[in-house]
Amino acid sequence: MHGEQRYDGRAARVQATMLTLAVIALIMPAAYGAIVPDAQPQLDPISAWIAVALLLVYVANVAYTLMASRAIRARKPGVTDETAADLHHAHQAPQWSPRKALIVLAAVSLGIIWLSEILVGAVEPASEELGLSDAFTGVFVLAVIGGAAEQATAIVAARQNRMDLAMSIALGASVQLALLVAPLLVLLSYVIGPHPMGLVFGPGLVLTILFSVLITGQIASDGRTDWLRGVQLLAVYLILAAVFFYVPDVSGAK
Repeated sequence: MHGEQRYDGRAARVQATMLTLAVIALIMPAAYGAIVPDAQPQLDPISAWIAVALLLVYVANVAYTLMASRAIRARKPGVTDETAADLHHAHQAPQWSPRKALIVLAAVSLGIIWLSEILVGAVEPASEELGLSDAFTGVFVLAVIGGAAEQATAIVAARQNRMDLAMSIALGASVQLALLVAPLLVLLSYVIGPHPMGLVFGPGLVLTILFSVLITGQIASDGRTDWLRGVQLLAVYLILAAVFFYVPDVSGAK
């Protein structure tokens, strides 16, 4: 519909680099566990240190993004202080107090947690009825359903040719999961979990994430996209889905 679409390649490269960092954080514990015998006692503190490092990098990324956004606005030509002030007051939305914003954020977070529990409870029996493996359900079915809102928003933004927003949503969601949610779960497991959570995943999952990040970095690095690149990404997705679809359950219950 729009032919070749363009976006800020530098911002996309920053997000792709963040995903590459997350892949490194996943590969190293798995490699340590494969090389060092009886490595389990050491993997928990290694995972904790990696989680702290990822959280620090995520905070630095947020700070860098905010500073870069301010610098870009300050460099816009033809906008005087009076014009900028008029535009600011013309488009300024009603401001919430910090207390109201925190209450709304907490309520929305609790609602999302509640809906997530309902979603998982509904998907598990449905996947059993359809004969889907736990690996395919966890990696693909839950990922697609859980990220449906973000994916729909990114698609709508792309159809409106707002590719900077579409790429920010598509890549930013993965960055948040890899560098914010996962490290927080690791650290919280020391407080509320029965045992510490490690960042150690099987070789199949690590390779899947590695290949996904590699092709994402190649496609998103030059600041342009077209329908062929979409076909290439969908092909990788279908290849990985086909493999996980035939992964048998370890329990052998199906």
